[in-house]
Amino acid sequence: MCSTDCATPVECLAGALQALAGQDLKPLFGPAVLERCRALVVARNRLGAEVARTVREGELSQAAEHDGAASMGGWLRGHHRLPSGAANQLVRNGRALEQLPVLAAAAAAGGVSPEAVSVIAPVASAENVAAAEAQGVELAGIDAALTKVATTRPHAELRQVVAHYLARLDPDGPEPDPTESRSLSIGRDSNGMVVGRFVLDAVGGEKLQAAIESILQATRPAGDLRTRAQQAGDALVQLCDNALASGNLPILRGHKPHVVVRLDLDDLVDPHPGAGAARTGFGGIISAARARWLACDGNVSRVVFGPDGHRLDLGRSHRVVPPALRRAVELRDEHCVFAGCDAPSYWCDVHHLLHWIDGGETTLENSGLLCERHHTKVHHGFQIVRDTAGRWHTYRPDSTEIQIFEPFLVPA
Repeated sequence: MCSTDCATPVECLAGALQALAGQDLKPLFGPAVLERCRALVVARNRLGAEVARTVREGELSQAAEHDGAASMGGWLRGHHRLPSGAANQLVRNGRALEQLPVLAAAAAAGGVSPEAVSVIAPVASAENVAAAEAQGVELAGIDAALTKVATTRPHAELRQVVAHYLARLDPDGPEPDPTESRSLSIGRDSNGMVVGRFVLDAVGGEKLQAAIESILQATRPAGDLRTRAQQAGDALVQLCDNALASGNLPILRGHKPHVVVRLDLDDLVDPHPGAGAARTGFGGIISAARARWLACDGNVSRVVFGPDGHRLDLGRSHRVVPPALRRAVELRDEHCVFAGCDAPSYWCDVHHLLHWIDGGETTLENSGLLCERHHTKVHHGFQIVRDTAGRWHTYRPDSTEIQIFEPFLVPA
């Protein structure tokens, strides 16, 4: 404990960080700056180990349930806005540090970074621990050896050593299931462009390449100045167009999957470009001009809110939410409205805020999107409420509100 009046170590930490943030760095010269940076990197490593240890304790005690979250990873994403990769890394690191005490001690002392712990973490997975035991490999020795590499050698070398160890655990294993190695991650960059990364086995990759190449070779007009990468990108979009237009894709939440664009009626009829006026169903932002262009395509459904739009007030005669009302709820809420949850609309049910059996009407005002997990939570004590400003609030069974971490805002 420090010598101040801090009630807990966490309060001491907050005070120390505030003091650091208030220090003027301009008077410092080269060596002093480097020494300060060195001390902060060590502290960052120590803090990373402590966060991972706490996350692991939260996982063991199911602490996330207090806020209605299914896991600590989900809680970190929803309540602290961590990317999925960062949240999952914290969970894995916590599990690894529990299994590898030598590594845990080095990390707690600041000698191993969270990134290095993440590289070593697969060694401590249940399947790899079992494989090591089957071959008579002592995990304690591996723990010590990998910790030494992590504290003395470059990060790239640590990756090579860990990969070599994992490969030696099962050098002649059975033919892997190709579906286990496939992955696809999709996100958006700072400019709103959809970016991603995929990993496919040889056969799966061959199928993708064959499909794209067939479209690419069929659309090569004279004078085409597109690069090979641009041609392949256009072919991938055309492949999706063809699949959506065929009508053979699986039903998505009660209707055929299609492009959804939300655009106010005034922007729809306004001839100006209207940059950033429209929002797509998966959260993209496009211009009104682009949305009007999409609205001309017969393969794209259009939902217009206006005087002549769908009748959304269905009263007591309908308990099951019809497609028009569901679409309106999706466009308003966009994702699960339970605090800290960002499950997309197509994972969600439309929930009656006042249950239909209790007299609640099937209307837009009495509806909210909830994913399956949180729909169950709301029917078992939790409550969601939409205030007059359109903001959603979530309350625990004891009537306390689940508060989402608010980022620090710099005053104007």
